[in-house]
Amino acid sequence: MKNVLVMMGVSAFYWKMLRVIFITFVTTLVIIVTSNIGSSEPPADFPDPKSHPLPSALAVWEVKEEVGDYFSEVKESPLGYLVWSEFPITVFLDLSASKPREQEWVEAVETAIAEWNDYIPLKEVDDRATADIIIARSRPPVNIQRNPETGQREFGRARTARTRYEFDLEDSRLIHRMFIDITPNQPKQRTLATARHEIGHGLGIWGHSEDKNDALYYSHVRDSPKISPRDVNTLRKIYEQPTRLGWKIEQ
Repeated sequence: MKNVLVMMGVSAFYWKMLRVIFITFVTTLVIIVTSNIGSSEPPADFPDPKSHPLPSALAVWEVKEEVGDYFSEVKESPLGYLVWSEFPITVFLDLSASKPREQEWVEAVETAIAEWNDYIPLKEVDDRATADIIIARSRPPVNIQRNPETGQREFGRARTARTRYEFDLEDSRLIHRMFIDITPNQPKQRTLATARHEIGHGLGIWGHSEDKNDALYYSHVRDSPKISPRDVNTLRKIYEQPTRLGWKIEQ
């Protein structure tokens, strides 16, 4: 049972900082952190970063050396790379904001889930509370930025999607959850492309490609690409990296 109030020796101050971190993806990477957490070492009772076994499909994936990857663009979280260690990764579709064309949205998102399932196990579930990834049919919050020259807040361009993460503690293990918002006001094919891209972030690709042939390309293109060998090469390399996520805190 999760209990974020009982910290079992974890620095309460450090934990509080972790709990309020979230990162948003639009066409560029925006990092919002409430304090300079990067300058502090994790508490001694946090697990050392270690690699988890690769999920079976990635373990047998034959890396396409000739096309390369964009692993250098992938960012670590304060607890390491955002990899999942228990499979299948559970996904909940939040349809609380029910509007017309709902079925098209669901079909597009489920198609994207099925595509990624070829490379890493995913399972749609009915319980929001226990899901690893929650995908909501909702418009992301308005992007408000501060003009560095005038100091005034300005409205950025409308977002079609947003992905963020939160840390938690479960049975003494450091875990994370992903929250994805995908706007309902897109044609079905555009929703598919958006879901394919955002689920890639949710699986741990916390960065963007600069190649328009990759699903994680940083911007929308007319002919939205499917999951490419470079996407999968990158995903596999991420899952080979050490992380504190998924490991138990020593008591």
